[in-house]
Amino acid sequence: MTGDAPTVPNPLQPVDESWQRGLAIVAHPDDLEFGGAAAIARWTRQGKQITYVLLTSGEAGIDGMDPDEAKETREAEQRASAQIVGVDEVVFLGLPDGVLEYGVDLRRALTRVIRKYQPEIVITNNFRDSWDEDGNALNMSDHIVTGRAVLDAARDAGNRWIFREQIEEEGLEKWGGVREVWAGGSPRSKHAVDTTDTFDLGVQSLEAHAAYLRGLGSGDFDAEEFLEGFSRQTGTRLGTKYATGVEVFKLMLF
Repeated sequence: MTGDAPTVPNPLQPVDESWQRGLAIVAHPDDLEFGGAAAIARWTRQGKQITYVLLTSGEAGIDGMDPDEAKETREAEQRASAQIVGVDEVVFLGLPDGVLEYGVDLRRALTRVIRKYQPEIVITNNFRDSWDEDGNALNMSDHIVTGRAVLDAARDAGNRWIFREQIEEEGLEKWGGVREVWAGGSPRSKHAVDTTDTFDLGVQSLEAHAAYLRGLGSGDFDAEEFLEGFSRQTGTRLGTKYATGVEVFKLMLF
């Protein structure tokens, strides 16, 4: 028997946090809160500037609530949730919940917000077909469409000849400064963020989606229990108590 520390299976590497401006683009209210909000809280504590962009207002997400009412409710919950983790600006693009379509129009809309906010890091949701490596926990179309379009728009933003009307008529500038796109919760994550000190804020941020959480299953969803389960597993792979995993896509290779 030796004194060597046990080997951690599939260890994760910490992300590079030498950036100042981030843009988080996801499909629905609550997408960031199911794991990513604690990381956002860490970064805003570091003084980083982060803006949320929601493609939809989640109006189709509560079975027992009319979509018009759900839209107002979920937008309000998302704004309150963002405040908890230090995010002041939340933008809703008003696209239809549940039926997002990948294509040029979506790339154009996302290129516009990237050129406007000029982020160094863009954060989005997992857009792999599933949430697990075995492919059993299937992802949904809105998440897949959003992540693919975000990745393409991050490159489009740096090409002045793509969506050139945004530059020539809308007064925006091309933006080739996106260094990386980070997809949270991907089963192919090789990097992670230490969320030990901000885990509680992540829980509070998810709990702020009260109306949505009441509509899940039997209505007794426990946000802390849910987040603790995978945050501990990810933390073990990073060498911390809690962590959030991300798949890193590098855009600036030279």
